[in-house]
Amino acid sequence: MNKVEMFCLLCAQPLRIVPNWKTLFIRHFPPCLCEKCFSKFELSSTTTALYQYNDAMKKYLHQYKFLQDVALAKVFRQQIHTQFKCEAATIIPIPMHPIKQKERTFSHTEELLKAANIPYTQLLEKTTVETQSSKNREQRLKSASLFRLNPVAQVEHKDYLLFDDIQTTGTTMRHAKQVLLEAGARNVRTFTLING
Repeated sequence: MNKVEMFCLLCAQPLRIVPNWKTLFIRHFPPCLCEKCFSKFELSSTTTALYQYNDAMKKYLHQYKFLQDVALAKVFRQQIHTQFKCEAATIIPIPMHPIKQKERTFSHTEELLKAANIPYTQLLEKTTVETQSSKNREQRLKSASLFRLNPVAQVEHKDYLLFDDIQTTGTTMRHAKQVLLEAGARNVRTFTLING
């Protein structure tokens, strides 16, 4: 098979990729980071996140979310796909406020799931343009409700899984979970790419 030349999305070093049976017959995404860049990410010790927040992750999030580099949604696609490919619960990404999404041009949580080819349903709406990252711990814990049910959403008595990019105090997930449970969800679990 021929080699395909691609470049690391973080350091731009060439990646030499040789297609193999995994990439042809099973859902195995080609790498988009070099081994050196990928090795800087630290696996999470929790069962509710894939990675720990560290300097490499801080730089990644800044480039992905705030510099609007949507191509970086592919960085963790294999890990997200592996985590969710057999998930029985309906996956709900944490939404952005429409004004924030217009500014950023994409929903970072939805793009992570799309890149990993994971189906999801959006049942929630964000009620405030304030971000949790702009608040300290005490302010986050005292926040008014951050979400409401989408007016056309039908919450069934079944299992749901909330997905977000990062969790620090858990306020975002707690608010979203409460809305779903009050609307009739049987069970709501949470999972994040990064544990802050």
